[in-house]
Amino acid sequence: MAYFILKRIVQSVFVMVAVAFIAFSLFRFVGDPITQMTGVETSVVDQERLREELGLNDPYVTQFLRFVREMVQGDFGFSYRTRQPVANMIADRIPATLELGIVALMISLLVGVPAGVYTALKPRGILTQSILMTTLVGVSIPTFVIGIMLIFIFGVQLGWLPTFGRGGTVKIGIWESSFFTLNGWRALVLPAITLGVYQLTLTMRLVRTEMMGVMKSDYIRFAMARGISMKRLHYKHALRNTMVPVITIVGLQFGGVIAFSIVTESVFQWPGMGLLFLESIRFVDIPVMGVYLVVIAFFFVLVNLIVDLLYFAIDPRLRTKEAS
Repeated sequence: MAYFILKRIVQSVFVMVAVAFIAFSLFRFVGDPITQMTGVETSVVDQERLREELGLNDPYVTQFLRFVREMVQGDFGFSYRTRQPVANMIADRIPATLELGIVALMISLLVGVPAGVYTALKPRGILTQSILMTTLVGVSIPTFVIGIMLIFIFGVQLGWLPTFGRGGTVKIGIWESSFFTLNGWRALVLPAITLGVYQLTLTMRLVRTEMMGVMKSDYIRFAMARGISMKRLHYKHALRNTMVPVITIVGLQFGGVIAFSIVTESVFQWPGMGLLFLESIRFVDIPVMGVYLVVIAFFFVLVNLIVDLLYFAIDPRLRTKEAS
């Protein structure tokens, strides 16, 4: 187990270095930050002085090594646009994105898993066909269209829910949370549903496919021959084996929800990391863009490590293989 964790950590370090290199290289070509930071009245001499202060005249390798060294030390540099520490800017936005992602993932699990089990156990039912048709329509519609439709129906026409912003928040240490206010939860509903629809469909269809495959396996037939009740057979034996691949997809989904919440945050003006990334692209704020990609990669790496550890807890075959 210790060797497995150590191996995954070493792999994760290489992945993070590769992502840092890609992020650092990619944003060298998006524009000149000095042009965005200064006006037309700024002299060439002042521009060159600023370029020298920011280290933009240093060799490429030197800039990259400095970028990696400072990030390892927790120094993410300063924003070219606001002159604020990037670490503080990211830290202020992470709670909003994480809470939105958590709620969206919970919606996909609480609806998708039961729906997947039901449609697998009753594949020919009218309700099953209705669920499959509805989810197919939902996954075919772009995320921003779903968000606009929800805003129009529940925000404009009915006036039930707010259509932008985060609502009320409560400061708990360094964490600013929407979970402890009614207005915060009301503001979470529409963007969380918008972000969770696609994940819900994937979860439901994966659970359905895996459940139908497990129900046809030999050990399920043997369990039925032994007289085990259908309820226990479905929800203890079949569902447990179904959840092994589901955990993988759910883990990747959470990373995807965090990474691809940009559209949802833009539609609802949700003050998260995605909206910050869009603003940094607009102003060619290279430090913010680079740090954003590295932070997203870190979430993916962390989630994948947690998923691998959960495999050991669920599937005894992996523990036996690792021990041998």
